[in-house]
Amino acid sequence: MPWGSFIFFSDPDGNTWSVQQIPSRDEFLGRRRPMGESRVLWEVGPDGVEVRTLRVRLGLDSGYMTRVLQSLQKHRLIKLEPDREDRRVRFVRLTRLGRAERQELDRRSDAVAWSFLEPLSPQQRTRLVSEMTELERLLGASLVTIAVEKPTTPDARWCIQQYFAELNARFEGGFDSARSISADSSELVAPAGALLIARLRGRPVGCGALKFHHRAPAELKRMWVVPDARGLGLGRRLLLELERLARRNGAGAVRLETNRTLKEAVALYRSAGYREVKAFNDEPYAHHWFAKRLATSSPVPPPSRDIRRGR
Repeated sequence: MPWGSFIFFSDPDGNTWSVQQIPSRDEFLGRRRPMGESRVLWEVGPDGVEVRTLRVRLGLDSGYMTRVLQSLQKHRLIKLEPDREDRRVRFVRLTRLGRAERQELDRRSDAVAWSFLEPLSPQQRTRLVSEMTELERLLGASLVTIAVEKPTTPDARWCIQQYFAELNARFEGGFDSARSISADSSELVAPAGALLIARLRGRPVGCGALKFHHRAPAELKRMWVVPDARGLGLGRRLLLELERLARRNGAGAVRLETNRTLKEAVALYRSAGYREVKAFNDEPYAHHWFAKRLATSSPVPPPSRDIRRGR
């Protein structure tokens, strides 16, 4: 259903919800502004966003997005500026007037949402919030796409940087990538290896990589999921896609090493059929080494739709 049929509001805990409403009019919530412009304004958010990311997230063509941004800029609600690191990339931010308008949209949306909730009993409201939480989780999981990507793209670099930052925060004594076994950009492109990037509404939310070795097990590297996308089953999906990719590249097994502080990763590997083995390398940050033989009795499953399309 088009997003024009929904209103958005936040509960006291900061969760954002969408609620179906009467078909949208040219003016949204009495603000004398088309629904499309209000939706873009809301999605820009307090921190701003790349124009490209915003367009992909909303599924809009570049021509329409340009017209919407020009209108919002004309009314001094946003400002467009080049990215500090790459001036070819345009970034959109809310102005002071834009932030005030977004707050007003939130206030009016909350009022409409409350009109739906007010007739319900406390028990019914609790049940509704619980079921909406589950709906949001399942919808989010269904919208995740996974594709092979060059490790030099901005999204790929961001994922790897976030992965390193989390290891540094969680490992006893921190993490220095220079001391760890390498998985450099040149090792994560064909034929040496591959990198997968997961996206949710165009936003990178996870990664995983493989290093291929002729007549030897493939090495699994750089498995990471952004914290706010955990609980969607994304780690297991990435692992499954990596195993498929390893099989298509001739690997009969996959092996990996991990740190004892990453308890959720250890649990994932064990539940996915990986068995703990003796150390097969001298990775200084590893406490567990795992391996899994990939099934060869049946044909290799075809790549997922997202992998085939390179989305």
